[in-house]
Amino acid sequence: MHDPDRTASLMTPAKLAQAPPKAAVSPAAWLDQMAADAGHQHVARVAQLHTALALQLGQRDFAPLAAELQRVAEALARLDFGLLQPRGFIARLAGINRNAGAQFAAQYERIDETLRAMPAQAAAMHAGEASRADRALVELAVEYGAIDKIIDQGSRWLQDMRNQLKSREARSPGDEERRQIAEDALRCEILVARLKTLRAISSSTQQLHAQAQATEHRRSALVQLLQQTFVSDTKIWRGHISPLAAAKREGRSTAAAVDAAMESHRELQLRARQALADCAQLQTHQQAFVRALGALASLVSPPQGGTVAAAA
Repeated sequence: MHDPDRTASLMTPAKLAQAPPKAAVSPAAWLDQMAADAGHQHVARVAQLHTALALQLGQRDFAPLAAELQRVAEALARLDFGLLQPRGFIARLAGINRNAGAQFAAQYERIDETLRAMPAQAAAMHAGEASRADRALVELAVEYGAIDKIIDQGSRWLQDMRNQLKSREARSPGDEERRQIAEDALRCEILVARLKTLRAISSSTQQLHAQAQATEHRRSALVQLLQQTFVSDTKIWRGHISPLAAAKREGRSTAAAVDAAMESHRELQLRARQALADCAQLQTHQQAFVRALGALASLVSPPQGGTVAAAA
């Protein structure tokens, strides 16, 4: 899959010295380019995956969902069970009980209307890019793993080359040999700089991978909460509050059903607050992911008019 002749860190110093130069390029210049280009294919692929993830996940905005959850939490808080309290004989004659029941029913209907928007919001989080992003993240892990392997191999190559330079210097070399030693020492410095760049790219890529995984984990958990637990609690809530509201609107007694209705209402409020908190954490993870995208972009994006491989 990868061309071994293009990566200096995959070769021993002996093999590197024996490798034939390309046409019209001196052996020294070619070896220098190999040192400067170590891992270039992996870096280029990381750049492509970075672009894909930025398009698939970088533009996501969870603010509308947070606003909807806030609206649900506020609506639930406005349901006044005090309107269900029994009143005296005069209040019944004056129709106050019936008016209170109508107010309670109207509050329930407004809340129910707000709740009906939640399934659509949850479904919107099941964007089609999720599976594509999962594949990109798997490949991203493969690429930074390959870069780490190149860093390890390049470090061993560098240590071997430096040991050889020390041995050659100890033999009291002549002028020509000293010139070659100086060129090889410079080549080592080129590789040192390249390995430093690769380490920065690997570290930034791993951070991006970790942030993307954390964001996706939080998103999946919130989707599950909204599509399963929240939906289930909403059905239970409707099962208790809807007949209660209908009874109060008609002026019928509801004393036996109030406690169960209040309990289901508390459970739904708790679930709404939990979803709101999870959404806030999701937004925090998304912001960290976007920052990680920016950090990696500064390392793998090509300069104006250049290419990723050249920049790397």
